[in-house]
Amino acid sequence: MKLKLIALVLALAGAAAEAQNVLVKDAWVRATVPGQQATGAFLKITSKDGGTLVSASSAAAGVVQVHEMKMVGGVMQMRALEAGLDLPAGKTIELKPGGYHVMLMDLKAPLPIGAVVPLNLVVKNAKGGETRIDMKLKVSNAAPADVPAMDHSAHKP
Repeated sequence: MKLKLIALVLALAGAAAEAQNVLVKDAWVRATVPGQQATGAFLKITSKDGGTLVSASSAAAGVVQVHEMKMVGGVMQMRALEAGLDLPAGKTIELKPGGYHVMLMDLKAPLPIGAVVPLNLVVKNAKGGETRIDMKLKVSNAAPADVPAMDHSAHKP
């Protein structure tokens, strides 16, 4: 109970959330406009012992998936990572606009700047155990300056 409370307080502050051997920091969700049905969540995740980010969920969305965006033959493609996202031991993996991200689709309501969105991540470790990280992420439009913004307005689950 104490660990969950600490993780919640840190996540609300935008600092970091930690559960067992997994650290999540700099987590945020991109704001939406009325009628927009999808957006992205972005964060930095480190698994001390290694593992796989196998799933994500949120009460704010009907569908939540771990996605990858990459250039293929000069065309940007986005796809769900069905097998999850590999987290090499001790290496920080950044989920950011234009790359890996958590896709929130079939949004229940618009997400204005300053709102708070619950996000739950499940990481499977190398030994087969699972770590669940429950966070509250602030909604913002602040994307890293060196990465182009993603438009999810036409993306459907």
